[in-house]
Amino acid sequence: MNYRHVYHAGNFADVMKHAALARIVEYLKRKDKAFRVIDTHAGTGGYDLSSDEAQRTGEWKGGIGTLLDAELAQEAAALLAPYLDAVRALNPDGRLRFYPGSPAIVRHLLRPQDRLTAIELHPADAATLKARFAGDFQTRVIALDGWLALGAHLPPKEKRGLVLVDPPFEEKGEFDRLSDGLQRAWRRWPGGVYALWYPIKDRGEVARFRDRLTRAGIPKVLDLSLEIRAPSRKPRFDGSGLVVVNPPYQLESEMRTILPMLANLLGEPGNGFGIRFFE
Repeated sequence: MNYRHVYHAGNFADVMKHAALARIVEYLKRKDKAFRVIDTHAGTGGYDLSSDEAQRTGEWKGGIGTLLDAELAQEAAALLAPYLDAVRALNPDGRLRFYPGSPAIVRHLLRPQDRLTAIELHPADAATLKARFAGDFQTRVIALDGWLALGAHLPPKEKRGLVLVDPPFEEKGEFDRLSDGLQRAWRRWPGGVYALWYPIKDRGEVARFRDRLTRAGIPKVLDLSLEIRAPSRKPRFDGSGLVVVNPPYQLESEMRTILPMLANLLGEPGNGFGIRFFE
């Protein structure tokens, strides 16, 4: 309960994760039928990059601070437009100060018929999230352990949608909880789209997590990764991963445009990216 995302808001991991998130939501909008997005670890929904916490780390400067005004190739710019439009909507004066969390990005992209369930356990963050979406009939905020949502809240009544699982990874065993939670959720709702974020820090843990998912027997699992620097002897936060179950058919090709661009723009020498299906 000590984790505060404001220290890391808008960093390279957020950029990678939220770019993919926006592409998935845009895909769901291709059909007229309503869908629901369930965000299991929603946070506060938005972050002030001028705050002492954000300024203390300055991680956003190497993430959204670099990307937002970069000159991008036409194809990459088009794919990133929904995500970057959500960022700009929070900063109407053109000066980057606020960064939207995943629920704010999703809410910006929803159509009138779509719904968002934002779940947050931390009492203060849940209160802030509720205040942010007060009076918004398309958004339901629940103060709850997000891991429980992978059982009780699935499947949604719309029978279409996305479950975003973005835990803070502040406790041991989070990779096991992520794998177990996905398998439990998939058994309840095998047709849903799932996006599960994980940090690339301890390469051994990451390898075991990927191996476990490979052996889980869940079909159509796409693993995306962005590493901003080469591995070091001592584990450090070098990269960001996103596992997508039942990925939109075009997501792989879109990320083959987005990830190399992000690696080049945000990464140090020795960076890289990965796109593969578990088999």
